Amino acid sequence: MSLKNALSAATAMSLLVATGAHAETITIATVNNGDMIRMQGYTDDFTAKTGHEVEWVTLEENVLRQRVTTDITTKGGQFDIMTIGMYETPIWGANGWLVPLDDLSDEYDVDDILPAMAGGLSHDGTLYAAPFYGESSMVMYRTDLMEAAGLEMPDAPTWDFIAEAAAAMTDRDADINGICLRGKAGWGEGGAFITAMSNSFGARWFDEDWNAQFDTEQWANTLNFYKSMMDASGPAGYATNGFNENLSLFNQGKCGMWIDATVAASFVTGDDSTVADSVGFALAPDTGLGKRSNWLWAWALAIPAGTQKEAAAKEFIEWATSKGYIELVAENEGWANVPPGARKSLYDNPNYQAVPFAQMTLDSILSADPTDSTVDPSPYVGIQFAAIPEFAGIATEVSQEFSAAYAGQQTVEEALAKAQALTNEAMEAAGYK
Repeated sequence: MSLKNALSAATAMSLLVATGAHAETITIATVNNGDMIRMQGYTDDFTAKTGHEVEWVTLEENVLRQRVTTDITTKGGQFDIMTIGMYETPIWGANGWLVPLDDLSDEYDVDDILPAMAGGLSHDGTLYAAPFYGESSMVMYRTDLMEAAGLEMPDAPTWDFIAEAAAAMTDRDADINGICLRGKAGWGEGGAFITAMSNSFGARWFDEDWNAQFDTEQWANTLNFYKSMMDASGPAGYATNGFNENLSLFNQGKCGMWIDATVAASFVTGDDSTVADSVGFALAPDTGLGKRSNWLWAWALAIPAGTQKEAAAKEFIEWATSKGYIELVAENEGWANVPPGARKSLYDNPNYQAVPFAQMTLDSILSADPTDSTVDPSPYVGIQFAAIPEFAGIATEVSQEFSAAYAGQQTVEEALAKAQALTNEAMEAAGYK
């Protein structure tokens, strides 16, 4: 620990003793992505300021969702803070499973949170989780490979252009895949990607009477287009690739394009990327039907009801999602590496406006509307998910069928037929029909 931190820690501990406050050890469940790993590296700053210690449980995305869902529904009490998102937060808040974040300090400035993020993390106007970062999705591409292919990426490309460019950039002998996309099973992994993509093809999960829609031409077009493009221009084993696998491939120079979370921009242009100097950005693709294929999400910190350490947990959430934390990361690692997409003040900051992907990230976030995500009317809120309690279980099974089709274990037609049947069966059992 530096002298500065040591003095801060000593001061903090003196204040704790003087005020009778009690230092706690809080346990936090989080996802194993780069921004969360970075946050763990700054935990000493939080401990120095508050006296509280932190124990981390860091999990792969699908495993995290399973663990925190099991813990919250069984009142297991394993965690004092959970990393959850826009799907879980309103549902769990409505059920009384989360501590309301309605008494955060004036200094925290809750009104500075982007409305799209605050709205997606609230129920009946009450915030139940604070966004660590917010994201949409966009195209990240190799400018050098695009130029070599004789093509120019539009700011707002179509899926037909993406497929054309992917084929042109693919060079199997050089181990370069024209495009890398999620195919990994899991409602928030490959399931999230294909659902967002399907919106741009005119598909939807349910009609207005909650009937499954996988037997439609729009869903067949989506899956056939995806599989045809990935078979021709994607990496081997793409059916098991998620965010982290594709990030690794892109940073190794093995992807011409990658369409995924806007938060990845800081990593593909960072020190770990071998192609950092030749990365461009564009909006997620469309097909001309009026909907792009970008999603809206926040990885956010929430406190499960029943924790014995609510006060310490709120202190951590205020620290981790504050303007001060953003400045801490900027000071040590540069503005390109701060957690994006959560606060209005970040996008008003000239230092951040100079970051090459800042405006495209904001444009992507602002263009995503969870209340109007499909071409034809749908009865649900959500872009890459339907905000109903049953969705996670149903979509996990559906995504498994889709991944099996990507891997060639069954046809697209078989996967869609199974998706149709299992979704309707689950919805009927849940009382929607």
